[in-house]
Amino acid sequence: MRIDRGFVNVLILSWGFMLVFTAFQTMGNIEQNVLDSISKDDPNFKGNGYTSLAIIYATFALCNWLAPSFISVTGPRTSIVIGCSCYVLFIASFLYPRTELLYIFSSIVGAGAALAWTGHGLFLTVNSDDETMSRNSGMFWAIFQSSLFIGNIFVYFVFKEPDIHEDVRGLVFKVLTGVSVAGLLLLLAMRPPMQKNNLGPAEGISSNDKELHIPEAPKEKPLVAAWHALRDAFRLFFTSRMMMLTLTFVYTGLSLTFLSSVYASSIGFTKSMGQDRKSLIGLHGICVGIGEVLGGAVFGMLASKCGTCSGWPVVATGFGVHAFAYVSALLNLPNEAPFKETDEIGLINASPALAMIGSLSLGLGDACFNTQVYALLGTAYSSKSASAFALFKFCQSVAAALSFSYSSHLGLHGQLAILAVSLVLGTVAFCVVEIKHRISKRLRSNSCPDIDVHGNGHTVYTD
Repeated sequence: MRIDRGFVNVLILSWGFMLVFTAFQTMGNIEQNVLDSISKDDPNFKGNGYTSLAIIYATFALCNWLAPSFISVTGPRTSIVIGCSCYVLFIASFLYPRTELLYIFSSIVGAGAALAWTGHGLFLTVNSDDETMSRNSGMFWAIFQSSLFIGNIFVYFVFKEPDIHEDVRGLVFKVLTGVSVAGLLLLLAMRPPMQKNNLGPAEGISSNDKELHIPEAPKEKPLVAAWHALRDAFRLFFTSRMMMLTLTFVYTGLSLTFLSSVYASSIGFTKSMGQDRKSLIGLHGICVGIGEVLGGAVFGMLASKCGTCSGWPVVATGFGVHAFAYVSALLNLPNEAPFKETDEIGLINASPALAMIGSLSLGLGDACFNTQVYALLGTAYSSKSASAFALFKFCQSVAAALSFSYSSHLGLHGQLAILAVSLVLGTVAFCVVEIKHRISKRLRSNSCPDIDVHGNGHTVYTD
């Protein structure tokens, strides 16, 4: 029986990312509350969780432009391993909390994120084809987001008091560091995929080989390949469809900030949530994880069997689910909840149950958007996947960095207003582009020539 190496690679990629991000996503979820507790014990510590996350995503954004060039020289597997090593270093730095170390390693993990996520996009693409891309992206998302269960179940049972003491913090940091190391070791098992896509030399891959051996040096000279990758990224960015998709990318970045940190911090800082409000942070992460895994399974893995489980219908579903989540947050949480402990209440009396339903909705809606973005980029831009995924992560991380920056100053109501506007724009933009891609694909399957299949300004001639 022949083993599908591409499917095995996607499994290794998924479980490796799951372990690494069990540590990182859990840390992002608790960071603001944990750093607040450190500053109470150590007056010299001035670190701020929102500032740290803003640095991470700002660096992530800048380095995304260089990531395709780096990958063109090293290949996606090496890029993923180096990038995830930076995540391990960031988690380990919390064992020795220092303000300067927090911000230094925030910059390092931002650069590593660009390498890991751009490499992930290319590696997922070269291990998939048009028939398996939706399945593989959905499977990756479901396994990857199950990371929210493990870390946050741990946090739920450990954070049982309003104050997070030093011994509790130390235990959490040690466990999360160990889990991230295990994920990094698993990613070392990724193998060269079998060729299924026609990738150019700027991707760091020879399109003439029957097997995709990711070379240490591509056929082009390294500097030439790196320049071509950077040039292709800029050209692709300014095409009409990609410019429209940036609205969707930006929304995913803004919603990422809200569900991964702001919403969790708001719950933990709202005193009317009760004495167990800190443990609710962990429960929030679990509920987000349930939504993410459910969305990845239903709208990703079943996409190949059900046409309505992919594309714009899924994103429209995500629109409705996220709209509900934002309305529930507006009703349930006070305006100053993102900043500090508060005795204020929202428009209704605080309800932990409603807060957790909102968490579930945030995760489900996030899965709707992300699985479909991955699937669309992997099929519509298969020949330029490294550049396409880099641009996606660039726009997403710029939006996240800006959002984390104003999260320290703008109240919850203002943040929800920004999310609502960007939700509408992002949904409309994706639906327009995805419908156009479906039409192009249908015309291509009918053997129509001169179709701009990829929406990148280059004509693709069909036989």
